[in-house]
Amino acid sequence: MVSLQGGKTMNVHRDEELIQSLKSHKIWIETIGREGKKLAVDEVDFRDIDLADYPLDQAYITACIFNGMNLVEKDMYASVICSSTFENANLESADFYKADVSYANFTNANLQNSRFARSDCIETIFNKADLRNAKLVGALFDQVDFRNANLQNTDVSTSTFEEVLLQAAQLEGMCGLEEAFIKSINIGTPEQPIILKGEDARQWLIIKSTDNLKSN
Repeated sequence: MVSLQGGKTMNVHRDEELIQSLKSHKIWIETIGREGKKLAVDEVDFRDIDLADYPLDQAYITACIFNGMNLVEKDMYASVICSSTFENANLESADFYKADVSYANFTNANLQNSRFARSDCIETIFNKADLRNAKLVGALFDQVDFRNANLQNTDVSTSTFEEVLLQAAQLEGMCGLEEAFIKSINIGTPEQPIILKGEDARQWLIIKSTDNLKSN
């Protein structure tokens, strides 16, 4: 049996190793790969780590935990963040440009003014997330869960929507729908789907995006 004190020692040692990896990644970024080492971690809990001074762009960060963290304006450009969790995290103005966030969980996260342009989102969960004013241009949304999410004033130009869940999502002011590739959306639930395809789906989205604008 490991003692409580021993467990704490192990955690401190693990955190120190992680900080060294973060520092090495920062050097790798600053020297354009000439020095340091690219960050590659799996199943790591970051909640006890202050990430303010460490970049997370161009990294492999899979199945990691960022729940409840303050990650305002955090740059995650071109990172692989598959299966990581950001539940209740503050990610306002965070940058996920060209990132792979497939299978990640952003439930109830603050993603206002964030950027997911040209990102891959396969089965990503944005349930109850606040995405107001987010840039979602040129992204792939495949079986993404936007239920109860706030998507007001988002730009989805040239993005692809396929089997996207949108029940109870707020869509007022969403723009770029004419340029988006709308294959199918689900306005029901996974258990009781209501599937709209092609132009029917696009027109439903356009109507929802202008509902409150017309009434004002």
